[in-house]
Amino acid sequence: MSIEKPFESIAEQWFALRVKSRSEKVVSTIARNKGFEEFLPVYECRQRWSDRLKSVEFPLFPGYVFCRLDPRHRLPLLTIPGVLQFVGIGKTPVPIDDEEIIAIQSAVKSGLSSEPWPFLEAGQRVRLEDGPLAGLEGFLVEVRKQYRVVVSVTLLKRSVAVEIDREWVAPLDPSGRPMAIQTRHSLVASPQSI
Repeated sequence: MSIEKPFESIAEQWFALRVKSRSEKVVSTIARNKGFEEFLPVYECRQRWSDRLKSVEFPLFPGYVFCRLDPRHRLPLLTIPGVLQFVGIGKTPVPIDDEEIIAIQSAVKSGLSSEPWPFLEAGQRVRLEDGPLAGLEGFLVEVRKQYRVVVSVTLLKRSVAVEIDREWVAPLDPSGRPMAIQTRHSLVASPQSI
């Protein structure tokens, strides 16, 4: 008599789908309709048309849609028109860290102004202590006398900058622990110096 092992369940994880240019919204909608949890972060940009200004939504990560799934059940996503592949190594999808997706979701839900930003690998890491993004960690930058915190998706080498109030910020040391309060006001770095 043989004993059968119960089916092992793999927890669902976030993955990035590489999609054709300008098909992000269609892919996101079809993935949702197929029962997948999807995430397409967008930002608003004002575009000048011949006779007026219009507010238009663009993806924060052009060419990508995020989906939460068991990687063994990815075929239905690969059959969506416009989907090119999963981001990964060869044909093996590589999951995205949940904390990175949560940070991007928090930034989008905050209602604060967001925009795509060059990926940062080094710079002053901070944690927001106040405001709608309290607890979020990222890099502090200053652009045109406005402060932003930059959060990243490491796998894609892409980042997003969210406008914040300077008072919300507390510095972190290289190990990710809060630094002493007296160094708090000497943090600001320009994007060129990071």
